[in-house]
Amino acid sequence: MNRVDREAKGDGTVGKALDVLDRVAAFGRPVRFAELLETSPFPKATLYRFVQTLTNQGMLSFDEERHTYAPGIRLVRLAHAAWEQSSLAPIARPHVDALARATRETVHLAQLDHAQVLYVDKRNAEEAVKMYSSAGKVGPAYCTGVGKAMMAFLPEPELQAVIDQQSFHAFTPATLITEAALREELAAIRARGYGFDREEHEAGIICVAAPILSASGQILGAISVTSTTARRTLNDLEQLAPKVRGAAERIAGEARHWRFPDKLKADQPATGTVQCQE
Repeated sequence: MNRVDREAKGDGTVGKALDVLDRVAAFGRPVRFAELLETSPFPKATLYRFVQTLTNQGMLSFDEERHTYAPGIRLVRLAHAAWEQSSLAPIARPHVDALARATRETVHLAQLDHAQVLYVDKRNAEEAVKMYSSAGKVGPAYCTGVGKAMMAFLPEPELQAVIDQQSFHAFTPATLITEAALREELAAIRARGYGFDREEHEAGIICVAAPILSASGQILGAISVTSTTARRTLNDLEQLAPKVRGAAERIAGEARHWRFPDKLKADQPATGTVQCQE
């Protein structure tokens, strides 16, 4: 279900405003109103009203010289608060750092955002490599190591809902482009406990990834070590799988003492409370 569909089903004014914010952010640069109007499902007057309200509230900023809009400072503050309170990144940071030092390769930390992968932290390799991912970006789940590692451990109803939202676009010749092929891959990941990106999203980029699971088996996120085919082979990366799985287990252990939204309730004693970690 896309954003406009969700709005039509009852998200109302808030849903429309969030849609506008999403569209401004998606440009990746300051955007003129006319450009925004070209991609918006809303009439000009409606879009203008939302843009003005969001600007007045500090959620958008307006450059009077260039006549462009960009995400506002209030949105930045909210994003930082969300990163601190609703992502694994703060508690995972030392384990991400340690894995990067141990492997000397790029390390990604990710969570599922509906049917997409949200990269919440990243450490670059000693010899940095240009690639799509960066903290705050979203990517496809079906053709990334972290995405498949998380999908593999979803309960079936939730997994089917996520699969139904995948585009199955062939980014490279190695991309899995059918549900049957993806499900076969997910079964293999469940069996061995880790997965790979075999140049499925970007040519020359490979990784090994492990899920971060709560004590009850719920998905909290995933962590991966990423390299290039110029430096490593998939066999090389598989040798790092124990280190990746170990980091995932340590992050999950830290998460037991942290108020992770909606995910740790099943792991808490009925009479206990979950304490926030400072």
